[in-house]
Amino acid sequence: MKSRRPVTNFSGLPDGWRCQALLELFESLPGVQFWVKDRTGRYLVMNRACLQDYGFTEVAEARGHTDGELSPWHIAAQFQVDDERVLKGQSIMNRIELVGRFDHTAIWCVTDKVPLRDERGCIVGTAGMARPLGRRSQFPATADTSMARALEYLRERFSLSVRNAELARHAGVSLRVLERRFREAFCLSPQQYLRRLRVRMACHPLVYSEQSIAEIAAAYGFCDQSHFGREFRRETGMTPREYRNRFRSAEE
Repeated sequence: MKSRRPVTNFSGLPDGWRCQALLELFESLPGVQFWVKDRTGRYLVMNRACLQDYGFTEVAEARGHTDGELSPWHIAAQFQVDDERVLKGQSIMNRIELVGRFDHTAIWCVTDKVPLRDERGCIVGTAGMARPLGRRSQFPATADTSMARALEYLRERFSLSVRNAELARHAGVSLRVLERRFREAFCLSPQQYLRRLRVRMACHPLVYSEQSIAEIAAAYGFCDQSHFGREFRRETGMTPREYRNRFRSAEE
């Protein structure tokens, strides 16, 4: 019986990129998105899951598109910030972020992004993968349902104070088990995850609302504007004001 040709076509990769075998592995991972972009942020390769989320059927349809063309601006903006950091040689691991879809919805994912180098060691692009963090009904049968419950609880209450013991009770596990599973999944404690989630959620009102930075800090669970600024800069490399000025002017 003739084998089915994979959707992903790797012929668009520049000479010197030797990652075809690695890319092909991602075809068999359900729900896990994988992509390769060039230095200008244009997609060269998407695996099957990534194509489906953006409404494409063949890589040729996606090739050459940018995040600004495929995702809502407030989501694309963070991708562009990440690409700039990765192109300087910095890997980004276990980032919690929204990933847009072709129907203008978005899902929470954990993403990893790394620089790609040619045979001379020069950075020629970026590669990334995203695995979903959906609600319990979206998790595969093999997933850790206690983690699914914990993540859903945090996303629904991200602006409130949530203690680890409270989170563990909701997840149905001991405090020690909860903390260990967060470390294993994200290399973060539950409270670090929560702070990162708050920063991600606050990106949208910074660009699209007229709320002051102090008002956004209060609404998104930070102690004060100073606390918000420290956490935001740690996560994005910019202050909230720098982020607002940069991406609001780009949107206009």
